[in-house]
Amino acid sequence: MSTAKRQQTMAKRNRERAVEEKRTLKRLRKQAARSERAAGELRELDPYAAPPASVEPEPEGEPEAEDEPQAGAGPDAE
Repeated sequence: MSTAKRQQTMAKRNRERAVEEKRTLKRLRKQAARSERAAGELRELDPYAAPPASVEPEPEGEPEAEDEPQAGAGPDAE
């Protein structure tokens, strides 16, 4: 058994880099296809629907701001 480490060759490094680049490109192509399909499905569902709002839904069970008394709207605000 040899205890000395062997130096990695440039050819091996190039092969490994080529494999990694190929995997990255494949991953990017798959993500692009996935997002393209998702965008197509959204358009097909209801073409006349309003675009989704970026506002979070209001939590249930909490009182609205309309229930609280407003400043200057009390009985002695006349």
